[in-house]
Amino acid sequence: MKVTVNTSKEIYKGRVFRLLKENFTLPNQVSVDIETLQHPGAAAVVAVDDTRKVLLVRQYRHAVGKLIWEIPAGTLNPNETPFACAKRELIEETGFMAAQFKRLGEIIPVPGYSDEQITVFLAVSLSADKQSLDKDEYLTVHQFPFDDAMNMIYKGEIQDAKTIAGLFLSQKELNHT
Repeated sequence: MKVTVNTSKEIYKGRVFRLLKENFTLPNQVSVDIETLQHPGAAAVVAVDDTRKVLLVRQYRHAVGKLIWEIPAGTLNPNETPFACAKRELIEETGFMAAQFKRLGEIIPVPGYSDEQITVFLAVSLSADKQSLDKDEYLTVHQFPFDDAMNMIYKGEIQDAKTIAGLFLSQKELNHT
């Protein structure tokens, strides 16, 4: 498919993302104006201990104005691989590290206006480490039986897209172990 970008202008450059205003032409010759967020990418971790309990964080998210349930995750630093980011975020946010990681896939949470891609990992064989939250993070760590976490999705208690996707992606893998 051939899409032609006619114009592209940076409207804003922030700490994490850039906001662009673009005009492009679709193969059917329709021109479209759009604003998009360019994001460096992220990694997310479904961390499950030997008793099949999953680590979830309860984190304040100002954009939605409330505390929400999430799997540990974070934005890639410059030149950082998704795997390195996943290891770093797991320790920073939860105070746990994992002996084994398995890449489960990538998700694109909001393709209508952002190029962000999140690589999702399953982490097992957990051991305690030192939590090291960023100064702008307000969260608490909780452990839930994996099936309870899945039920939290169905009850609407977990609404975060990366968390829902991560739990579903890891379910098949965990059922084979």
